[in-house]
Amino acid sequence: MNGFCPAAPEAPALNFEGATPYENYVRASVLSSLQQPLTSDQGEMAFLVTTQVMELWFTLLVYEWRTARDALLKDDFEQAMDALRRSRRTHQALNDSWQPIAAMTPGQFNGFREAFGAASGFQSAMYRHMEFLLADKSQSMVQAHRGHPATYAELQEALAQPSLYEEVLGYLHRRGLPVPERVLTRDPREAYTPDEQVEEVWRQIYSGPAHDPLVQLGEELTDIAELVLRWRNDHLFATRRAMGSKVGSGGSAGVAWLEKRASRAVFPELWSARGHV
Repeated sequence: MNGFCPAAPEAPALNFEGATPYENYVRASVLSSLQQPLTSDQGEMAFLVTTQVMELWFTLLVYEWRTARDALLKDDFEQAMDALRRSRRTHQALNDSWQPIAAMTPGQFNGFREAFGAASGFQSAMYRHMEFLLADKSQSMVQAHRGHPATYAELQEALAQPSLYEEVLGYLHRRGLPVPERVLTRDPREAYTPDEQVEEVWRQIYSGPAHDPLVQLGEELTDIAELVLRWRNDHLFATRRAMGSKVGSGGSAGVAWLEKRASRAVFPELWSARGHV
């Protein structure tokens, strides 16, 4: 024994003038102030926080998918793949966000449902940005935001821009694959429809070795598409469990509307091409 005694670990800094650096950076107090339930029902807080957290995940997904899209436009494959991989992990977190409210009973949901009136998730502007990046375009869905000029203008701009999938196809074309001209020059404001020649392009890619970078691109997109479809179905089942076949809060057909939305294809030829490899 030499009498050596290690120094006690230093405590974190606690003396600040004004708000802490953490508060200034994260704006935690702002985030915590945004939960303003309209009823005394205990379930409303979980519903409100879950919805707001989902909006934050939507924002991050839009950021990552735009990053990937813009990188592909510049033929920066590695940056695009990095963004797609990050978005896959983000989307898994989004899907997991259903847990606090996924098992609400009709009685629990009815405890606060009337308070939010005509508010509905399909009115989310950031979710609309997500769907536009997935090539699911709709001018009619933009109209709901015409009362908010800044949001309306942003959505109109997003509607006119190529989707992530369209930039993927442009990248494949520049790699020498036979993506048809009609697909490359289509009006980006229209919803994407499957094309047999694009299916053939993916068939050719998937007929190659699994380590081919383009196969890996296809697999990243397929993972994302699967996560999108799982999120839609989780939404459908949470709604069916909480309210059955009632009319949706925004005037939609509720579960019937969600069933229709859940069946919409995401990157369709990536799925259909697999039957021809």
